[in-house]
Amino acid sequence: MEDKTTQKQKLGFWSIVLFGINGIIGSGIFLLPSAPMKLIGVASILVLLLDAVLVATIALCFAQDANFFDKNGGPYLYAKEAFGNFVGYEVGFVTWAIRIIAEATAAVAFATILGSFIPALSSNTARMITVAVLLFLLALINISGVQLTKIVNNFVTVSKLLPLLLFIAIGLFFIRGNNFTPFFPNGSYTSGSFGQAALTMFFAFTGFEGISVAAGEMKNPQKNLPRAIILIISVVTLVYVLIQVTAIGMMGYGLANSATPLMDALGQAIGTFGRDLIAAGSLISIGGLLVASSFITPRSGVALAENKMMPSLLAKKNRKNAPYVAIIVSTTISLIIALFNSTFANLALISAVSRFAQYIPTIIAVFVFAKTKKGQARAFQLPLGPVIPAVALIISLWLLIQTNPQQLFWGLGALVVAVPFYFLTAYHKH
Repeated sequence: MEDKTTQKQKLGFWSIVLFGINGIIGSGIFLLPSAPMKLIGVASILVLLLDAVLVATIALCFAQDANFFDKNGGPYLYAKEAFGNFVGYEVGFVTWAIRIIAEATAAVAFATILGSFIPALSSNTARMITVAVLLFLLALINISGVQLTKIVNNFVTVSKLLPLLLFIAIGLFFIRGNNFTPFFPNGSYTSGSFGQAALTMFFAFTGFEGISVAAGEMKNPQKNLPRAIILIISVVTLVYVLIQVTAIGMMGYGLANSATPLMDALGQAIGTFGRDLIAAGSLISIGGLLVASSFITPRSGVALAENKMMPSLLAKKNRKNAPYVAIIVSTTISLIIALFNSTFANLALISAVSRFAQYIPTIIAVFVFAKTKKGQARAFQLPLGPVIPAVALIISLWLLIQTNPQQLFWGLGALVVAVPFYFLTAYHKH
């Protein structure tokens, strides 16, 4: 039984929601409108809505599985319970590894953008020092306990949403109706562009699964987590659709050739202040994403340790209830990757495709739990029986088919790397 102090330190419903929003909305939203506009034109608005429906089906499967767990781990715990230790380990290992890599990549991206603001910090040495200081500060915040992390996260999430909401509010006055024609680029649909656009925009939603990893840090997770996941997806979808509509209305097909679409759109409307506002927003957004990521990433390692799939030392906590060993290990590996990484593109490919290593087992687990946990009390019940997980599974497989061989190689390669670690762990346990 947890004492009152421990309960007070845990995340309440609205903090969970802000953590989830912060974990999804990162740098991608500031680049989102350009690529799909180039692929499929104004029809990208409908593709975005379809993606939101697809993501919602997967998110509902996470909400359904979350009914049965109140500890850290998320997809790892669902896979372990439904399919056994090996599949669980594969999912858990990949989840932790990809989060470490993604955190390192985001830290370097933050330092790069900061360097564009402050020329003195733009050299390679200065950028690496910035990365090291940033990761050290994030680790320090996390070791200080959930309470401080919660306050910082809530502040950063609200701060990152403000520039986006200002973009929508200001941009609405500069929308021109003729920017919404033609519906497709050059007036005709190009075969295959729908799938590519859906895949591109789908990845802007990735990160929604991360919040389920930290269930052990939440108040009443069986009740709060499913409701929070549904609200998070709804808010993010609304923001994304409004941004896409506003950006197209302001720039039309000029959007397709912009490397920084939101900056260019607002700069075109109100001048330098608009560009600076969006640039500052992107910096805050990546910083916010790092706060959420640095909180969730060590918990993936803790979940493996608590289930004896990693050394138990990783699960040790300090008097602030923070898993300080896992935080130090995760931060150290992130720092090493950040200092020696120069290929953002490959890291992004691994991170994107490997998400399905979490999604597909989680979706199938819904079918398994429907039999193995039949009659067990739950705070959330998936509507329409097996329809939603079936749709989510078909959609996930369809999206994987849209992925090119190089992306598949890197994504599945992460699963292969985990295999020898599983058997090494099993050997040492015996």
